[in-house]
Amino acid sequence: MIRRTLSASLLAALVMATQAVAEEATIGRPIEAGSLHDGRLDMVVYYVPVDGNRLEVTATFAPKGGGDPQRVVMGLADRDSVAFSMPGYRGSLYAFSRSGEKVTVSTEAGKHPRAEEVSR
Repeated sequence: MIRRTLSASLLAALVMATQAVAEEATIGRPIEAGSLHDGRLDMVVYYVPVDGNRLEVTATFAPKGGGDPQRVVMGLADRDSVAFSMPGYRGSLYAFSRSGEKVTVSTEAGKHPRAEEVSR
């Protein structure tokens, strides 16, 4: 009985640890693209400068199993960050942050945000 309980606990811990695998890409110039392939969506992201100090970031998400891509376009000022999950794909959290001319994008599978997170 103890061995069975220990095995079940160990298996649960391993599953939890593998679900929180993170992937990250940093883009340092306009039109330079980055991509992430964690979870059930592939994502390609790039930015262009607009309105002085703001960057317009475009991310396109494509389901790995086929289907229509989804596109998100957002403006980021220096030191802005935002995190969200895509509709129908709550199992992955996508985070975008800007520092100077660099935009860093990451995804973490196994995260389930309670609501959109936006910080400035």
